[in-house]
Order: sequence, then structure tokens, then C-alpha cells
Amino acid sequence: MRILIAEDDGVSRLLLRRVLASWGYDVVATSDGTEAWEALQSADAPRLAILDWLMPGIDGVEICARVKAQDSMQPPYLILLTALDDKDSLVRGLDAGADDFLSKPYDPAELRARLEVGKRIIGLNDRLLEAQRVVEEQARTDALTGILNRGALYKALEEEIARAGREGSTLGIGVLDIDHFKLVNDRFGHAAGDAVLCEVVERARSVMRPYDTFGRVGGEEFVTLAPGVDGPGLRDVLERVRRVVAAGPVVSAGHTVAVTVSLGGALWAGEDGDALMARADEALYRAKGGGRNAVVLNGDGA
Repeated sequence: MRILIAEDDGVSRLLLRRVLASWGYDVVATSDGTEAWEALQSADAPRLAILDWLMPGIDGVEICARVKAQDSMQPPYLILLTALDDKDSLVRGLDAGADDFLSKPYDPAELRARLEVGKRIIGLNDRLLEAQRVVEEQARTDALTGILNRGALYKALEEEIARAGREGSTLGIGVLDIDHFKLVNDRFGHAAGDAVLCEVVERARSVMRPYDTFGRVGGEEFVTLAPGVDGPGLRDVLERVRRVVAAGPVVSAGHTVAVTVSLGGALWAGEDGDALMARADEALYRAKGGGRNAVVLNGDGA
């Protein structure tokens, strides 16, 4: 683990650096508070820091206060190293944002133990952040297919509408429905049905643009958001999806399942998300009513 030491005394800095290196730390040594603060602002800033209280530029207490003010989700663990040992100084340092306090001359065994505490706290914080990230990701994705779920997709739709209105740009939406999906479940079982859903998602995503958004709104129905398209552009996006899905059967547990999809599309015309979705749904119904495995845009002739 990388560790920062900020000590203006050259001999003390050299000795501390050697001790830390012998314990396996990757040491970043600075001679004043300004250098230390710059090191803590770098992209690969050390996660541990030992700061002398009194040093040129910025003192250790001020660095602690600045770090605390940043309110980072992954702050460095800060240990103040000082000859001051009165309670008022201890309280002042901790109030400023220091995580620990060690008096000079320090005992190497004590320093090592306090650094181990810091490493454990950093590790715990990282695990908590990762757990939070996983929970947030699960809350916005469909458990089976891994794409956006209904709630996240509708939020993305409102955001795209707001951006289109703000920038004066265009937005297309496509609603996709797997043809005769109930028959797949009835004939081959739900495991095969799940395989079909996942394969349709993989194929559809393979031909979408990087900035298109794709989500599952329920059952066998999906929605894609295509910013920056006109009518022909939206039709091209949806036709690519239709063709790639129909290009070959899905094979699951020894079953070969022919799969096609119907798609309805609409261009945003200033309405809210529900109204835009309703127009795309209307086009989807006409695609299915016309024989399925087709793309119909809202406004196409009946």
C-alpha cells in the first residue's frame, strides 16, 4: 500500500522512510505541507498518510481539515505525528480531521500497529462502498438479462427527453416484443424461455450504437432509446435489431427455437415519456397485427 510521509526534518524523514519501506509500504516522502497536500490531490494519492504537525507551507492540522472538507467517499487515513502531547492538542488534531495521533519520539511497534488499524479501516470502507455499488446496480438492472429494469429505463427516458428539449436534438424510441413467446415457454419450458430472453438481449445489444439505451420493461417486452435520430435513422436502428434476432435459432438444453421480434417506434414530439411510449406501443401493435417480425413506426400508413 502507498503511504505518504510529510516531515520537514531530513534525518527524521529518511529514518521513517526506511522503516516504512522495510514493512513493505510504497513510500511517498515530502518535506513540507504544500508538497504533501499536492500528493494527496493526485490521481493515485496514497491511502495512508503520516503528517508532521508543524512544517513549512501547510501544517498537518490544516491538511487534515482540508481533507475532511472534501467529504470524499475514499478519504486517506491520516495520522498526525507531533511532539505536542497535551490533551488540547490531541482534541484539536482529531477535530480537524485526523484519524489518529502519535507523539514524538514514536515507538516503531506502536506506529506499525496504528498503521495496521488504518489499513483495516480503509479495507472496510472499500468493502462497504463496493457493497453499496452492487446494491445500487441490482436496484436498476433486470436480474435475468442484466440490462436496465423498468424503473431505470423510464428514468433514462425522462433524462433523454429533458436533454433533447434542452439541446434541441431528436430522440427515437423503439418497443420490442418477442413473437409468440408464450408458446416458447409452453412448449420448451421456462428455462428455454429464459435462454431466449437472454439471447435476444445479447443479439440486440450487439447491433445498437454505444450511446443507445436498452431496458426490459416486463415479460418479453423491451425498449430501446435512440438519441439523435430522424425517422429513417430510427428505422435503421430497429431493423438491425429485427434482422440480427431472426438471423438464427436459439439453442437451449437441446431445443432449437426459432425467434423473431416485432418492433414499434416513435420520434419524440415534445410530449412526456408516457405519451411517447404509448405512440411506440401503438406502432408495435400494428407490427404484430400485420404478421409480426416487422418494424412499424408511428405515423406509417396503416
